[in-house]
Amino acid sequence: MEPNKKKSRFVWWSVPLIAVLAFTFYGCPSQQNLAGSSDAAQKVYVAPGEYDEYYGMFSGGYSGQMPVYGLPSGRHLYTIPVFTQSAVNGYGYNEETKPMLMTSHGYIPWDDAHHPEGSQTNGELDGRWVFMNANNTPRIARIDLTNFQTAEIIEIPNSAGNHASSFVTVNTEYVSAATRFSIPMDENLENMDVPISSYAENFKGTISFIKVGDEGQMSVDFQILVPGFNYDLSHAGKGPSEDWAFFTSYNSEQAHTLLERNASRNDKDFIAAINWRKAADLVAEGAGEDIPGEHYRNYMDHDQQLAKSELIETVRVLDPSEHPGIIYYLPTPKSPHGVDVDPSGQYIVAGGKLSSVLPVHSFEKIQQAIENEDYEGEIDGIPVLNYESIVQAEVENAGIGTLHTEFDGNGYAYTTAFISSEIVKWSLETFEVVDRIDTYYSPGHLMIPGGDTRNPEGKYLVALNKITKDRYLPTGPELFHSAQLIDISGDKMELLLDFPTDGEPHYAQGIRADLIVDNQIRFYELEKNNHPDATKTESEARVERDGDNVHVYMTSIRSHFTPDNIEGVKVGDTVYFHLTNIEQDWDVPHGFAVMGAQTSELLVMPGETRTLEWHPKKPGVFPFYCTDFCSALHQEMQGYVRVSPEDSDVEISYRTGTED
Repeated sequence: MEPNKKKSRFVWWSVPLIAVLAFTFYGCPSQQNLAGSSDAAQKVYVAPGEYDEYYGMFSGGYSGQMPVYGLPSGRHLYTIPVFTQSAVNGYGYNEETKPMLMTSHGYIPWDDAHHPEGSQTNGELDGRWVFMNANNTPRIARIDLTNFQTAEIIEIPNSAGNHASSFVTVNTEYVSAATRFSIPMDENLENMDVPISSYAENFKGTISFIKVGDEGQMSVDFQILVPGFNYDLSHAGKGPSEDWAFFTSYNSEQAHTLLERNASRNDKDFIAAINWRKAADLVAEGAGEDIPGEHYRNYMDHDQQLAKSELIETVRVLDPSEHPGIIYYLPTPKSPHGVDVDPSGQYIVAGGKLSSVLPVHSFEKIQQAIENEDYEGEIDGIPVLNYESIVQAEVENAGIGTLHTEFDGNGYAYTTAFISSEIVKWSLETFEVVDRIDTYYSPGHLMIPGGDTRNPEGKYLVALNKITKDRYLPTGPELFHSAQLIDISGDKMELLLDFPTDGEPHYAQGIRADLIVDNQIRFYELEKNNHPDATKTESEARVERDGDNVHVYMTSIRSHFTPDNIEGVKVGDTVYFHLTNIEQDWDVPHGFAVMGAQTSELLVMPGETRTLEWHPKKPGVFPFYCTDFCSALHQEMQGYVRVSPEDSDVEISYRTGTED
């Protein structure tokens, strides 16, 4: 039986009241369901030599990275550099990976990474890839889970603040993206120099659909031009709604200053419901217009072990006023942030930050309203559906400041409440709250392994909290954010574990380890290394001069470099150390650093080639050495480069283990 619908009620707390609430929740936390019992410890204990049940792929926020944790232990396993340079392994510093960070704005070695999303097959996680967005300079990355490396990054044109990203369709046909900050656009998208006060007249947004090929290769297939709101979060549908994707938006007021006040006036903002399948079919038939949209696609050529960049100059855009039926607005109270689709694909849940209730839309009712043209009006050719006709229920007492919802596959939903610092569990049948648990403090996203797919694993929940004070040993003014592992396998939620997380995690994906472990690359086969500067045997090692460029073709193996004595380099030369690790054994990387290098060290995996660029500034003899402890004779793994004055006549020479 459908529950009674009630009129939405909106909360209008003053700043002092929020401050009082904050003090209450931060200063005097409830002690219910706290971790600390031997039972909780046993549930998160992973014995030495044993593996965790899940990989936790976390966004690194302003670190631009993707930290990886084991669950349930909370052990930090690895950090994948994505949108940022990393001195740990030379990503973004070495010549092979620099192209990964190219954009139409130039070389951008940083970004703000928010939302990882695992690839799916038939609506379930398949363990192939994880996609993650860059919020600042709009980009989407694809991380290959066979080697935990960034395989591809594509820039999103005609966009600003790529926040509602990166969320996949049920068979990873597309990854979606939407602009958080609308920007000025004229008909040709050329005139960007307009007064900020002309926001309502000149600012527009775009919602982008990035096509994903069989091997993961990405391309911006099309964009949909939308009114100049702020598009915030998204999720694709599933089951009956799998041809649709849903995007929250706020600032329907189209304010351009002091948004905390001016973008909170309307009782309702919108979820944009997009029939991506229909839009894709239209584009395949030739619909839309190609407009200017310079953007880079950067990808790793695994055969050559080199990243490559290609500049793409246009993008296909659909105008909804010319193509009815591809997008509808769902009125949603109030300033909605998260949007989530339950495992059945029937319910679309929106987290209204300023709403006293949690609205749940019905996909079936949405379709009926579209068929009946049950509209409240339209905005720029986009029909606005009647709220009362599409809402299934409003969950009451769901916490203060509701943001995000995930599902356990057992008929329950779990929603974060940022201001009241709690997770609230509610029924998808009765739409009533059945349990709640405190978090420490102010959760944003939450993650249940598979919790945004059609087949969640209702065992654990991770609360990704924004405030950490008093949870760990203090580390000055800056504290890593708190993640909390919660057992959701029973009727009552139980807090099991706190663990600190790198950067500012926004979202995470929990993926069963058995989907990933057996496909891991242990080393790169040397005979398949087609890097143009690879040196596969010590007998091929050499040093060559080409004008002012010196190329050192070097090998490493436990525990020496070949060559390890080099002479004839001059001040003013550019020296390229092309290092190939000729080991063929798992977990035997070799590092390389040379005194005075202005980039990071190299960390070269077995069978791999990496290149360090060095500019010697003065005469002398400069040591180089292995930076990764590789054997009992690691300290002996070193060499020297002699640098002579610019006008010297010292010829290039090199040796290993021989004397003149």
